[in-house]
Amino acid sequence: MSDTERPQLYLVTPPEFDLDVFPAQLAAVLDGHEVSCVRLALATRDEDRVARAADALREVAHARDVALVIEKHALLVERLGLDGVHLTDGARNVRKLRKDLGDDAIIGAFCGVTRHEGIGAAEGGADYVAFGPVGETPLGDGSRAELELFQWWSEMIEVPVVAEGALTAELVEKLGPITDFFGVGEEIWRSETPAAALRALLAPLG
Repeated sequence: MSDTERPQLYLVTPPEFDLDVFPAQLAAVLDGHEVSCVRLALATRDEDRVARAADALREVAHARDVALVIEKHALLVERLGLDGVHLTDGARNVRKLRKDLGDDAIIGAFCGVTRHEGIGAAEGGADYVAFGPVGETPLGDGSRAELELFQWWSEMIEVPVVAEGALTAELVEKLGPITDFFGVGEEIWRSETPAAALRALLAPLG
C-alpha cells in the first residue's frame, strides 16, 4: 500500500468477556472509530456461550455495517449468520474452507512470523494474512513479526496484511505505511475507556 493510505482497523474481542457489558463497550468503540471488521475470539469451547456471544455481537456489528468473523470455528459461520472465519493455523485449511464456505465468506489466516506460511495462505484463497506479535510480549516463544516482513509483503504481495499483537503507538507509527490493517484487541480492552485507549494507540496516524 502507498504511504498516503491509512491502515484500516480490525478489532479483536478479548478471550473472555461479560455478555452484559461487552456489547455496549464494542458499540461505543464502533461508534467512535471507523472499523472494517470484528473478530470474535473467545477462548471457551462451550458452543452455547460462543453462539450467544456471536448473536449479541452480530447485532452490534451488522447494525453499523461492520463484518463479524469468528476465530477457528468455521462450522459455525453459516449457522450463526457470520461473515467469515479467522484461522489460527496458517495456510493449512484455507483452500478447503474457501471451497466449503464459498467466495463471499471472509477467510483470514494468522501466520505468526512466517513468510512462507503467509504465501501459502494467500495462494490458497485467504482474504487477508495476519502476522504477529509485532510487539514485545512474554507470551509465546518470544519471536516477533519484524518490520522487514511487512515491508516485503507490502511490496510483493497483493493480499492485504494485518499487523497484530502487543501493538504500541510507536509500532503503529512505524508500521502505518507498510500494513493494510491493525488488529487491535487486548491493547484497548484492558482499559476502562476502550474508545479513548484506541484513539491514543492510533494517534500517530493523524
